Amino acid sequence: MARMTGAQSQAQTRAQLVTTAKRLFFEDGYHPTSLEKVADAAGYSKGAVYSNFRNKDELCTAVLDEIRAERLGEVLEIIARPDTPSRIEALRVWADRVIGDPGWTSLEVEFAVHARRDEKLRADLAAGLDNILQMLSTGVESADNPDLKMPGREAATT
Repeated sequence: MARMTGAQSQAQTRAQLVTTAKRLFFEDGYHPTSLEKVADAAGYSKGAVYSNFRNKDELCTAVLDEIRAERLGEVLEIIARPDTPSRIEALRVWADRVIGDPGWTSLEVEFAVHARRDEKLRADLAAGLDNILQMLSTGVESADNPDLKMPGREAATT
């Protein structure tokens, strides 16, 4: 078995830290979860956390980015379905499973409230959400959907 490169090892460490932080943020919340707690739970030193993330805000942003990317991928797959009835049913099933998820929803709300005091963090969160809307808009517009009666951006927002 080939030995991992430094970049591969750091990527693996980063992924494990994000996974651990996600679990702890979901279980305990953003504010009670310290970087030291994440490091301990992941089996790394606090220095390993700081070599991958400048601060807890950056780690939480990475967690939220990962969750949002998963959810976006799921929705884009649904949008690509060949017919409107199957899209609607798949979106219903997806929404039942995802919307209001106690871990994700709580983390999004807690982090948004935290970010309101930091102009740069607020702007970064807004830009990230705008990127998601743009990707959804592109997905909606590229799907073969003759029943869609609104612009892609409106459909994505809806």
